[in-house]
Formats: sequence, structure tokens, C-alpha cells
Amino acid sequence: MWFTGPPFLSHSHHLKLETETFTLVDPAQDTEIRPQVTTLSTTSKGKELGSERFCRFSSWNTLTRALARLIHVAHLFKQKRESQLDHCKGWHLCKELNLVHDFKKARTVIIQNVQKETFAKEIQSILEKEGMPNDSPLRALDPFIDENGLLRVGGRLRNADLGPEERNPIIVPGHHYIATLIVRHYHIQSQHQGRHITEGAVRSAGYWITGGKRCVSSLIFKCVICKKLRNTCETQKMADLPPDRLRTDPPFTHIGLDVFGPWTVCSRRTRGGSADSKRWAVLFTCLNIRAIHIEVIESMDTSSFINSFRRFFAIRGQVKTIRSDRGTNFVGACRELGISSNLNYEEIESFLSKQEVCWIFNPPHASHMGGVWERMIGVARRILDSMLLQLPSKLSHEVLITLMAEVTAIVNSRPLTPVSSDPEDPQILTPATLLTQKFASHPVPSGNFDGKDLYKRQWRQVQSLAKVFWDRWRKQYLSTLQVRRKWQSDRPNINAGDLVLLKDQHTKRNEWPMGRVTKTFPDKDGKVRKVEIKIARDGSSTLFFRPVTELILLLQAEDPAP
Repeated sequence: MWFTGPPFLSHSHHLKLETETFTLVDPAQDTEIRPQVTTLSTTSKGKELGSERFCRFSSWNTLTRALARLIHVAHLFKQKRESQLDHCKGWHLCKELNLVHDFKKARTVIIQNVQKETFAKEIQSILEKEGMPNDSPLRALDPFIDENGLLRVGGRLRNADLGPEERNPIIVPGHHYIATLIVRHYHIQSQHQGRHITEGAVRSAGYWITGGKRCVSSLIFKCVICKKLRNTCETQKMADLPPDRLRTDPPFTHIGLDVFGPWTVCSRRTRGGSADSKRWAVLFTCLNIRAIHIEVIESMDTSSFINSFRRFFAIRGQVKTIRSDRGTNFVGACRELGISSNLNYEEIESFLSKQEVCWIFNPPHASHMGGVWERMIGVARRILDSMLLQLPSKLSHEVLITLMAEVTAIVNSRPLTPVSSDPEDPQILTPATLLTQKFASHPVPSGNFDGKDLYKRQWRQVQSLAKVFWDRWRKQYLSTLQVRRKWQSDRPNINAGDLVLLKDQHTKRNEWPMGRVTKTFPDKDGKVRKVEIKIARDGSSTLFFRPVTELILLLQAEDPAP
């Protein structure tokens, strides 16, 4: 079979051809065949130009220019042009348009179509010489139709010495897209001024926009240039206090710190003069009892700060949480001390379960997030300025350290709560109460005491003073932190993809860079107070970590460009 193939191939003369006949069925009689007929209907609205096409244009000049060219081409098909315009044939962009005449004709056609669609009932009443309908928004304007078929304001200024455009302006519906184009055109011509000037420019051009104040205000509110020039920075509802400010832990367990200064001191005496140098101060603030501790440093480098930090640890003991701004020396000290920071927010939770100390950096340019220590720096500066004013000679390093110790004592003795006028409550709640275990400076009582009395009563007295302090701290001081002094309402969050303007206090507002939000960092309450911004400069892009109070929202990601 493989070599010879099937038998019928070699014996083809024995095969008989069999034919099969069949008849075609008439399609009209076949029940399986169903006729399918499609009918298309086209209706014409007449000669009117639909205003829905106007929404495709973003400016008034572009719309009028496009319609002027359309009218020019349409006239070529209706009438024979003169000999000097014989080259204008078919669809083309004519360079010999009479801009004034053709643009005026185009504006007339645009406004006429919009008025016929919006004020059809009013136009019909005027043509039939009937009274204006009672529910018409144009009833108080006494409108009439001019020779071009446009609806104009009649009003009471027929005898005024004004131009025809100002005396009888064209009526434009304020809710129509054409009104937005007109307002935007004259808003740009008036160099993005406010509602009063923009509305005056529109009225002087001969347009009466119904609901014009609302239309102008809405456009100015959405104008990106106006936001860039005059809009305020974003805000968000004040966040809840962090847990480390509300705990009854030992003093300086949770601290905030910052550096302030400098002061010029006399470092050494020379023949005929003295050598001066600068000194700074590191202020450590307890987040619980609002006590402070000040250390003087000789320079703003990382090594000086680490030394001050070691001295603070030796005096006040170990801490659990450190909060500060994102200073260069702070970041370097955090890296050299081996303490993790929250540069990467995703590693915070895992870090807290492994480390004993957490250093939390606030975003750059967010001094309001460190109000605990910023307020203490202001108080310390005012006290120190008063002390330095009384110094007769030049300031030295030893005198500066002494003054800082006195400033610390004065600040720590301030009342945390309003002073009570109740004679039965003479004790004032101060940070020094817990630090020194003393309510006031009393002389040492006279009498003979031995070692047994020291160990018998001393620990109970300390425990009692600490208990009284924390009880009053909880009942009197915590209640003062309940109220939000500002930023009391919720604000819309900034989202990834929004176009923002980054505030820079060292440059003029026109030079502030624009950027796009690449990442947001919502807090536990879902409010975004810190974002990451991407800014392109000189062909390269840079990421910035900033609070929302340093940003001006120009355009949201889902909003179309104006």
C-alpha cells in the first residue's frame, strides 16, 4: 500500500461516476431565511450652527478665528469671488482675511446662535411684541433685538453719553461655555486682576453676562496664574498630639531638641586685645513636663553635637524618643550614633520593635511641627537677652555657661497651668517640681537626725511628691492641650499627581519652582500633612520632602487644564 497506493488509482477505468442532483429552494419560501433590512435616517436642524462645537475651543480668539475662516470658506461655495480673490478656492487657510470685519462677523454668529438656544422664549416674545415672561431672567433688563439679530440690554441709559457697546451691551448667558471664554479672554487682558477689574473689562467690551459675578469668581478661583500669584499655602486640620507627649514617663524620656545662637565670646586674652569665637546652645525639651536642659557647644559640626548629647545622657539618663527638625548636624549625629531615623517611613514600625531609641525628624521647613521646642527657644532667648543687657564686660565662655544654667532654672520654674487664686491651693505646678522634688525653697529644718530617719522617710516623701505632681499634671495640664487653637476644619488632601508651587522664602514669588506630587504620607487620621515633590531644573529632576504648609495647589491631577 505504501509503494503502490490505493487500488482504485491503478484501476480507474472500472470506476463509475455517480452524480447527485438537487434543487434550489426559493428563499421566499424557506422558513429558515429571514430578511434583514437596515434603514438609516438623517435629520437636518436647518441652517443653525450648533453651539456644542464651541466647547472644543479653549480661548475666545481661537474660536472667533476658526469661525471666521469657516465663514470665509462657506461664502466661496455660495457666491463667485472677485478677480483679486480667485486664488481662494475650496477648503484653505486664507491669509488675506479682513480681521476686523471677519472677526466681528464671527462673533456675531457665535453670540446669535447661543442666544437662540438659550433665550428662544424671550426672542419669540420680542418678535411678537408681547410682554417679557414673568419667569424670565431678562425681565429687568428690558432687552431688544438690534439690526444684527442680537439680543441687547435696553435698560434706562438710552440718553447717556456712552458708546453703543456700553450703553446697550450684548446679553450672554452666564451658565454657557461662551461666557467662560469671554471672561477668560478679558481676564487675561487685564493681567489676571481681581473680580472687580475683570468684570469691568467685560462690561466695557460690550457684554452683559447674566450672573456675571458668579461666573467671574468661578473662573478666577480656577485660574492657575492667579493661584501662582496670590493663592495661599495649603493647610490641614491640626493633628492629634503624639503619644509621647501624653505619657506619665520619667522626665526627659521623650525629648525634642534644637540648636540656637550664636553668641560671640572672648575665648582668650592677648596682648592688646582678645580673641573672639562663637558659641551655640543645644536645647533639650521634655515632651511630657515641658522642662528644658541646655548644653553649650563650640561649633555646629556633628562631633560637638555628639559631645553635648553624651553630657545630656550622663546627667538626665537614657531617652526613648527624640524629635527634631532635619538639621545637617542632627542627621549626621543620628548616623554616627547608630540611631535610626524616619527618613524611610516604611521602616519605622520594624525599627520601634528592635531599637531602644527612636529619632524622628520633622519635614524640612516645618517649624510648626516642632512647636514644643520652638516655643522654649523663644522663652530662653528673651530671658538671655535681658541677662546679656546687664553684663558690664565682654561675654566669656564660663559666663555664658552660667547664664544658660540660670536660664534653665527660670524656664523650669514657670507655671504649667494658670495660677490659682484659691488660698487652699498655694502650690504652683512647675517642671522644677518633679525635677527637684521641691515645691519651694525652704530652709533645712533644725534638729538632730540620724541615718535611720533618712532611709525611713525620704523615699516616701519622694514618692508622694511625684504622685502629687503627676496627678495634678493629668488633671490640670493635659486639659489645656485639648483645644485646637487653629487649623480646626478638615481640608481636602493633596494627592499624588497634583501640580503645586513650592514656597521658597529666599526668592521672589515669581521664581518659586513648580513641581508634581509623587508621593503622599497620610497620618493615622487619613490626613495628608507631608508629601514628596518632584521638581525639574536644568534638565534634571530632584525630589523634595515638604509639609503641605509650604505648597500652593495649582491644579489637581483629575482637573483639566484651563
